[in-house]
Amino acid sequence: MAEWLIEEGIAETRALLVDGEQVRTAKVFWPGEVAAGTRTTGKLIAKLKGTRRGVALLGNGTEALVDHLPPHITEGQSLDVVITRAPIAERGRLKRAQARAAGSDAPSPGAGIPEGRIVRRLPVGLWEEVWHAASAASLDFPGGEVLVSVTPAMTVIDIDGIGSPREVALAAVPAIAQALAWFDLGGNIGIDFPTLQTKDDRRAVDEALEAALTGWPHERTAMNGFGFVQLVARLEGPSLLHRFATARLGAAARIALRRGEVAAESGATGRTLLLTVHPALKAKLKQPWLEELARRTGREVRIATDPALAIEAPNAQLLDA
Repeated sequence: MAEWLIEEGIAETRALLVDGEQVRTAKVFWPGEVAAGTRTTGKLIAKLKGTRRGVALLGNGTEALVDHLPPHITEGQSLDVVITRAPIAERGRLKRAQARAAGSDAPSPGAGIPEGRIVRRLPVGLWEEVWHAASAASLDFPGGEVLVSVTPAMTVIDIDGIGSPREVALAAVPAIAQALAWFDLGGNIGIDFPTLQTKDDRRAVDEALEAALTGWPHERTAMNGFGFVQLVARLEGPSLLHRFATARLGAAARIALRRGEVAAESGATGRTLLLTVHPALKAKLKQPWLEELARRTGREVRIATDPALAIEAPNAQLLDA
């Protein structure tokens, strides 16, 4: 039976829906973010004329677009809101959070960290597998791979493989379903399948996709003559791919801290924990994070840099001195 496992890391909470030894779904949360489902207070700073929408300044200093405003509220007044979509960073801009006035008839989404079992460490290798797939924005399937790209308008999934268009398209479907869940994707999603000439081939892929996405709430178009399918799913916050696209160094810094914790739990001895990272990561390792790493591991923490290391490949080891 699938179960959510929650790992409370330094500067990052990781959640995996695990079924046996398989990861079904992955989510990640960074402290200080206003997650979907959060109830908070804001001050209305703008009201769109003729609508029940406006812009509220939240207590953390960020802005949110608010729906279902009470008719009597005016600019400058405070109100309770429920976040329906967390803010999402994109290259060159930040999409405001979206919210509804609390107490409206509209349902509030259940979001944020899922209910599950808190574990000291996720099962060996599972988070690493998801993390590296998200870092590469790709997943392999027999004979090919799916490549996932985040754009301001939509997330686009491209398919590259060897074989006939029908064979490649059908073989890619399980990897597409896996990418949607592993990378926590939502919003507008376009899938660019190989062009299939016959209606029977297109129908076969549509049916395979429908079966693979059973249980994943979404709407979907049928494949058009060019092999394109559009999905629309609820978007409640930044996907793993959004984080890598806009904060790759921050994501890599957090994996370095995790590797430090794992090294300290490996059974090796040593009074000093040495983190070796790409020089670009050193400034991202905030002092409070390093202090927390020292507290958790019971070791002095030192940082070394190596420009030959990939940003995504920090190293951790224990030393006697």
